[in-house]
Amino acid sequence: MVTKEKIGRVGEQAKIAAGLFWADYGYLAATVEELEQGGADWIHIEMRDGKYMDFAAPRGGIDILDGIRPRTSLEIEVQLQMMRPSFDLFRQLKDLGANLISLPIETTGEMLMQQVMFVKETLGLKVGVWAWQGTPIVSFEQYVPFVDILEYECKAPFWKPTSGAKSPHTVDPIMYENIGRLHQMIVSAGREPVCDLMEDGGLNEGNVDGFISRGMTVGEFSSPLLKGKSGRFTPGSGEIAAAVRSLRAKMEAASAAHRGPSGLTTR
Repeated sequence: MVTKEKIGRVGEQAKIAAGLFWADYGYLAATVEELEQGGADWIHIEMRDGKYMDFAAPRGGIDILDGIRPRTSLEIEVQLQMMRPSFDLFRQLKDLGANLISLPIETTGEMLMQQVMFVKETLGLKVGVWAWQGTPIVSFEQYVPFVDILEYECKAPFWKPTSGAKSPHTVDPIMYENIGRLHQMIVSAGREPVCDLMEDGGLNEGNVDGFISRGMTVGEFSSPLLKGKSGRFTPGSGEIAAAVRSLRAKMEAASAAHRGPSGLTTR
């Protein structure tokens, strides 16, 4: 199966990274297939080790990657939510078909630059760095010349219950400014055509314009694509593909208003 490459190829159209966090894992393969049919640009997996952020149980292990890789031609991103991920894990992820490994700035420590270069140069995969809101924006700067994507995730009071289609994330107005500052870092480094910029969490049809106008080139979406007022969508009902297409229309309108073939046109 030929993989459709979208990561790190920045142009006029802002992209959709379809997150699987809110997927019904009983229908995981069918969910991924319907996300692709609807027009998602790549698949986003969050992989946890059970230690990160004191979550008691791992999530999104290599079995998920192994299960969905044969079911989609889309690129698959593995965002590592881990304490000090290992080089052996990176090799496993490559062997199982990951296209992008996104490394956590806060929890990787002094090995982060070495790991960026290992994933990029030794494994030949795309690589990104990511962090939660609250991590200083300047923490990203030294990685801009080397990575294919920067990802900044807005805060989430994960101890509070959610219901229906609501996202657990909270989008503060400062997140628009944060994305704008990250975009300027990318521009200053001369990497606007080849380095994507992702806002992760809390995105929906009502706020994508604000982020695209600040330089976001890809949004990570899970709740808007996989949940409705009555709970998770069921693959085969057409709800997932319809949600992707509806979001795509909003993204296209915002991209037309704020982006040109070579990047952001509204500053």
